Amino acid sequence: MKNIRLLWRLMKGNRILYFASMISMGLATLFAIVSPLVIRVTIDSIIGNQPLEVPLWIARWIDSIGGKEYLYDNLWIPALLLVAITVANGVFLYTKGKWSAIAAEDIAKKMKEELYDHIQHQPYSWHGKVDTGDLIQRCTSDVETIRRFLAVQFVEISRVIFMLVFSLSIMLVLDVKMTLISMAVVPLLLIFSWVFYNKVRKSFQLADESEARLSTVLQENLAGVRIVRAFGRQAFEQDKFKERNKEFRDLVYHLVVLLAWYWSLSDILSLLQMGAVLVVGSYLAGTGVITLGTLVVFTTYEGMLLWPIRQLGRILADMGKTMVSLGRVKEILDQPREDMNGQGLTPTIKGKIQFNNVSFSYDKESPILKNISFTIEKGKTIAVIGPTGSGKSSLVHLLQGLYDYDGGSITIDGIELRDMNKQHLRKNIGIVLQEPFLYSKTLGENIGLAKRRVKPAEIYEAANVASIHEVIESFEHGYDTPVGERGVTLSGGQKQRIAIARTIIQKAPILIFDDSLSAIDTETDAAIRKSLREKSEKVTTIIISHRITTIAEADYIMALDQGQLVQWGTHEELMKQEGLYRRIWNIQNQLEQDLDRELQEGRV
Repeated sequence: MKNIRLLWRLMKGNRILYFASMISMGLATLFAIVSPLVIRVTIDSIIGNQPLEVPLWIARWIDSIGGKEYLYDNLWIPALLLVAITVANGVFLYTKGKWSAIAAEDIAKKMKEELYDHIQHQPYSWHGKVDTGDLIQRCTSDVETIRRFLAVQFVEISRVIFMLVFSLSIMLVLDVKMTLISMAVVPLLLIFSWVFYNKVRKSFQLADESEARLSTVLQENLAGVRIVRAFGRQAFEQDKFKERNKEFRDLVYHLVVLLAWYWSLSDILSLLQMGAVLVVGSYLAGTGVITLGTLVVFTTYEGMLLWPIRQLGRILADMGKTMVSLGRVKEILDQPREDMNGQGLTPTIKGKIQFNNVSFSYDKESPILKNISFTIEKGKTIAVIGPTGSGKSSLVHLLQGLYDYDGGSITIDGIELRDMNKQHLRKNIGIVLQEPFLYSKTLGENIGLAKRRVKPAEIYEAANVASIHEVIESFEHGYDTPVGERGVTLSGGQKQRIAIARTIIQKAPILIFDDSLSAIDTETDAAIRKSLREKSEKVTTIIISHRITTIAEADYIMALDQGQLVQWGTHEELMKQEGLYRRIWNIQNQLEQDLDRELQEGRV
């Protein structure tokens, strides 16, 4: 029922079109039902000697043009009437198809837009748990399944209903015994269709989920193609794809077998039914119980009736697929959106940051940060150092509101982080991630991405600060150089600097470098930090790095270990203390000295 409510909501704005489409289907069915009656009257009453069994207004019209004798001499009139009825039937079938297709396309468009919008507003933590391939499957293949059902099969349900009501009403009037014979197999077909619907629904869900897993394998392989090539994993990835592909093929094959059983058995039942009507009807017509025209009506109606009833199985099968697809779409739409507003505060952010006994964990069980407290004054540069898994990235993710902290308080300029509008917050906190993502756009477009109506001069200035301007100018097309997907045409350091320039152009009062200087050589690293100090004197900067020379120049350094703040102070202060910072400094210095000695001795 929940899936049906979702479908009804999605149909908003197109319900009138569907209603009109169903009316058209009803009229088309009515004209199709009338056609055999015209043939019956022609055979029995115009060519034959049976009295006219037509509505009074038609009988008066026939009398006004000369009666049955006139029609007998002008058989082109009933023939022309049949042509007109067929044309009317075709016109209403066309309008039915057109209106239902327009409505279905509009619903599919709105559904894709709603899904995309909903995904865009999901919390950062949600995106870390879902498979990209599965999301793509739900937004494309599942939406297409729903669109096909709404465009074709949804209105066909009304055809079955209209056909049953119209034909059964006329058949009962003509002959009750023949009607019972004609309808003998219909209940069996309906029960058979319902059983088939339940089996197909389960099978389609398995096949759809398998296709999602196949899409995930494909997406991961394409996204990580360089890793696959670098480690020679082509054969392994191919075997993994073959395994998923075989699983998908077997499940689809099971669906095909179900369809084959349904169509073959329903064909046998339908042919037996039509044979029974023809044999019994011929006997009754031969003995004078019914007329030849009545036999024609029953055999024609039988063909017209059995086909949509058999088709009901396919309609129910497609409906089963659609219900599964709606359920998969609903799983996304039911996910609660990220609360972006908080208390709706949008203060002017200057850059003073304060953590007060902040604790955080991803699963509410294993703590990542434990009672972290510190204060960063406006315009200061803070360096964060610590071993892998100590909580460095989690710290800055909390500051951007990507995750919610479990306990304590985070304030910016004295205002609680939870009370701020998150969109406003993120516009004022620029972050360069450890793994920069570049879009398939030009270099200039990638740099100017974070700001609307950006001027070329602003792009050049940001590129200069990031020490990438001269590199870009050396390219044949300069800032109009297209970047391959995910920036594959650039080196790691060049991608980092493009990402840094993209963040700098925001001119945010708080800048975060999440180990984003690691792919840049020491000289360029120093040049970028120097430019940042000159251009952004009033900007609060947080730098996460494992490079001790980068860390040492910060105003203050915090050392994290196992989620706890174990040291805080300037480089000079921390070097006087026994602890994590001095150990890292000594290790890196020793490594550099060993490397210099080996270089001098010519061993490297």
